[in-house]
Amino acid sequence: MRVVAPLGPATRIRLVAFASSTGGAGEQGASAVTRPEPVLSVVVPMYNEESVLPALARRLRVVLDDLAEAYEVVAVDDGSDDGTPAALTALRAGWPELRVVRLRRNSGHQPALVAGVLRARGRYVVSIDADLQDPPETIVEMLRAARADGLDVVYGVRADRSTDSPFKRWTAAGYYRLMRRLVGKQVPAQAGDFRLLSRAVVEALRELPEPAPVLRLVVPWLGFPSGEVAYHRHRRAAGQTKYPLSRMAGLAAQSVTSFSAAPLRFATWLGLAGVVVCGLLVVLTVVAWSVGATVDGWPSLYVAILFLGAVQLLCLGLLGEYVGRIYTVVQGRPAYVVADDTATDRETADPAAPREVGGPTVLADSLR
Repeated sequence: MRVVAPLGPATRIRLVAFASSTGGAGEQGASAVTRPEPVLSVVVPMYNEESVLPALARRLRVVLDDLAEAYEVVAVDDGSDDGTPAALTALRAGWPELRVVRLRRNSGHQPALVAGVLRARGRYVVSIDADLQDPPETIVEMLRAARADGLDVVYGVRADRSTDSPFKRWTAAGYYRLMRRLVGKQVPAQAGDFRLLSRAVVEALRELPEPAPVLRLVVPWLGFPSGEVAYHRHRRAAGQTKYPLSRMAGLAAQSVTSFSAAPLRFATWLGLAGVVVCGLLVVLTVVAWSVGATVDGWPSLYVAILFLGAVQLLCLGLLGEYVGRIYTVVQGRPAYVVADDTATDRETADPAAPREVGGPTVLADSLR
């Protein structure tokens, strides 16, 4: 006859702990099976887009379902005050891949876009506006280009803007010319916020200390391998534009001031030009005085005013130079981005191996 000794308290505690851990692991495993990490995240910032939501959901869901890959749609409600929140709640009931991020107030298009991109979980993140001017069907081409060519960034470039007004086309062309002069040739012309980013780019953006970066400038500045996919821009499917002239002017001002100290340096160049003009006028004044073509006291007063004005402009320009350097330091933007390092690269042993898209990227200030 076999005697079974009773379990002690410590043994029972260990068994209960083991059962709990295995049960938890089973639940987590089941959750991982039912909710896999998304391959693709689609970020859609929106403000008062109740009228266009049904058409957006219909077209976007067909495109993403046909990919046959795990995905999520991150709808960022930028403080809408119409029926957009209720419409998103109704859509979520039949669309489990839809996530809704609600901002407490209307923060603007760029902050809402940044909020969605940084909260996205996919290996690739696509941003698209809700108005359907950028066709969701192009997402498939962007994802295919990123995988085939090993790209971290794929820009949607507008091949045809005939649906825009002549004034909108003219101002857009001027904006991109100015941005390319300030940032560099890497800023693609006619590319808005319709783009695909790899996980590496998203993590690099997360490291930047800027609270509200302009992504259409910051993303090219990072220098990741990029490509373009051309598409035809359509008219807004429903509703009214959320980018009137005042907001376009605000975006241009934010782009210039957040990425360049050129406005501050304008005072420097103006001061130097004033000094040169002052020198020429002093020579003309001396010549006029020598031939007796002046009123007594006028030459000295005229030269003094010119000299003091030029000196003031030059001093303002010098102050602007130092303020510009303070502005650059406060931004905290790294001076360079490290793509890879042979001392830490795990693929050093096989240089011919293809680089994995979305791999780790080290910013300069993350190694301090």
